[in-house]
Amino acid sequence: MDDANGPSSRDGPERGEPPDRAAARRELVDALRERLDVSERTLSAIEAVPRHEFVPESHRSRAYADRPLPIGRDQTISAPHMVAVMTDLLDPDRGDRVLEVGTGCGYHAAVLAELVGGGNVYSAEYVPELAADARERLDRLGYDVTVRAGDGREAFRDEAPFDAASLTCAPSGGVPDPIVDQVRTGGRVVAPVEDGGLLGGGQRLVRLTVREDGVEREDHGGVRFVPMR
Repeated sequence: MDDANGPSSRDGPERGEPPDRAAARRELVDALRERLDVSERTLSAIEAVPRHEFVPESHRSRAYADRPLPIGRDQTISAPHMVAVMTDLLDPDRGDRVLEVGTGCGYHAAVLAELVGGGNVYSAEYVPELAADARERLDRLGYDVTVRAGDGREAFRDEAPFDAASLTCAPSGGVPDPIVDQVRTGGRVVAPVEDGGLLGGGQRLVRLTVREDGVEREDHGGVRFVPMR
């Protein structure tokens, strides 16, 4: 992950994976390319990450279907198209320091690490067992991601400021100020947020750009994520 021009292949377990899994991942990325208006850089990061390593054994046959899958403890791994959309909206540069709230299984953190390089992703997970499993998995796969268990609003305050922040869980009432406050001026935050204004409730995917005089908000459509805890 040291190619300054974008994601690169790594020495790791995926190099010895069965050809059918590598082919399935390429087919997934080809399908995303047809459906989504996202950069080739983002698609290359998706293709580089062995998603089957991040799902339970019982669901590995569906690892390259474009759908969310359960990972235990009432949590899910996001559908690949949603990871691609959120990553593209965040648009991190090589060397950017990224705060992630909601590590889950670690898949999204791995995609971000492909883009920004090792040592630049800081991921917080509320469930200690998930944090421990993700930390072990990312380390085994060769991803230098810092994972901490705890409240995502405060877990990495000592590492701020960040160039960007990504939330993989939906807070109510908008993106919490303590997270926005940890992102530098000009930085971005991408998150699903609970929107009480929708009939029956619902969530919207938003991108915030931090400005000197506040934040600029863009709405990118309806989504469905687990709630922030």
